[in-house]
Amino acid sequence: MKAALCKSLDGPDGIVVETLPDPEPARGEVLIRVKAAALNFFDTLITRGKYQHRPEPPFSPAGEVAGIIEKVGADVDEFKVGQRVCAYLGWGGARELVALVPERVIAIPDNVSFEVAAGLNVTYGTAMHGLKIRGRLQAGETVAVLGAAGGAGLAAVEVAKLMGAKVIATASTAEKLAVCKEHGADFLLNYTEADLKQGLRDLTNGRGVDVTYDCVGGDSTEAALRSMAWGGRHLVVGFAAGSIPRVPVNLLLLKGCEVIGVFWGEAARRDPLSHKSNIASVLGWVASGKLSPHIHAALPLAETPAAIALLDRREATGKVVLQL
Repeated sequence: MKAALCKSLDGPDGIVVETLPDPEPARGEVLIRVKAAALNFFDTLITRGKYQHRPEPPFSPAGEVAGIIEKVGADVDEFKVGQRVCAYLGWGGARELVALVPERVIAIPDNVSFEVAAGLNVTYGTAMHGLKIRGRLQAGETVAVLGAAGGAGLAAVEVAKLMGAKVIATASTAEKLAVCKEHGADFLLNYTEADLKQGLRDLTNGRGVDVTYDCVGGDSTEAALRSMAWGGRHLVVGFAAGSIPRVPVNLLLLKGCEVIGVFWGEAARRDPLSHKSNIASVLGWVASGKLSPHIHAALPLAETPAAIALLDRREATGKVVLQL
């Protein structure tokens, strides 16, 4: 099989495509013929040894895949050869064949493409876990999504809208905000042209934001906390700005608000059935036409370095996918 391998922790420059022996499913595993593998911002970090998980090279990037079950190991009853599925791996998906346990595998409807299905687990899984479970979002509440045009942010915009919320999308350019508008955002805020704190206050008529979905970190976090409504929930999702903020905790007292961590990967590991249920809901939305996930680019496996570089330069809106 062909595989994109990170052979040195130099980001896109450390990735090459090589041929490896085909794997076989062990007892209790399924073997998936990968048709599409999705990349995320954390691939820019893990290929530099800067993510919380630090696999030793060589390893394949891409934590999500979709494809067809090619073989089934002993003691596997849930899946059969020929089924269309998607799965979350953590890393290791940028290769033609992957073997993994059924707990991480989810069947996909026939009318959902492999490219779309490959990119649902991380971004939409995080959005569902964050907004539904951690954020306790209710219909009619206002959600501000920081970094709304990226894969994680755009998924949150769409999920929040489907949950009945009013959505404020923040991004750095008019082009990125236009994508957010196409995917359901009610209000748009360019934080390079307007003060984030005041802008969020103005868009809520001074009341403040009920739930903030923070993919950015850095200076944006404190500004968003200062614009939070009484009893609001600030969801810590990621740190695309590159720095982890230190916030004055007196704001939590003054706002009666909460700062809540959204560690989707660990939550999915601890409670895989809850994650499967969330992704089944997302797949149902896609199959029925209620949700149309945005794919920024679909590139062949040979162009894995270029695909990760797109994320590295923060040029992508929505998902970047590898086609195999």
